Amino acid sequence: MNKTGCINMKRFGELIYTPETASGEAISKVETHTPKIEAPDKVKAGEVFKVKVSIGPHPNKVEHSIRWLELYFAEEGRAFNPILLGRVFWTPGYAEPVVEFNIKLSKSGVLYAIAYCNLHGLWESRKEIKVE
Repeated sequence: MNKTGCINMKRFGELIYTPETASGEAISKVETHTPKIEAPDKVKAGEVFKVKVSIGPHPNKVEHSIRWLELYFAEEGRAFNPILLGRVFWTPGYAEPVVEFNIKLSKSGVLYAIAYCNLHGLWESRKEIKVE
C-alpha cells in the first residue's frame, strides 16, 4: 500500500512474467511456465504455416494448472497492435497445455504468447517472424 492507504497500482504489462524480467521466486518458474513458440523464422506472404505453442512440463491438476493461452501478432507498420490470433482454454486433469495454430501473414512482425497459471500468474514469450 502507498502512503494514502491505497494499493500501489502497476501497469498491466508489469504483471506479466518473461524470462528476462522474472525475479525472486519467479526465476524458478521460468522453464515450466514460459510458453514455447515453435514457428518458422521466415514465411511467404499469404501462405498458411503452423505455429505450435506449449507450456511445461507443468502440473495439470485443479489446484495448479495452465488454464489458458492467447496468441497475438504485432504487425510491422500497423497503427494499432497487437492482433489477437487465437485463444484456448484448458480443463485441468483432461487437457494438456499444447496447441497448434494455422496462420497466414502479409507483413513481418512478432508473435506473442501469453499463458495463465492459476498459481503463478501470466507468462509471456515472443518470436519474430519475417515475411518474404
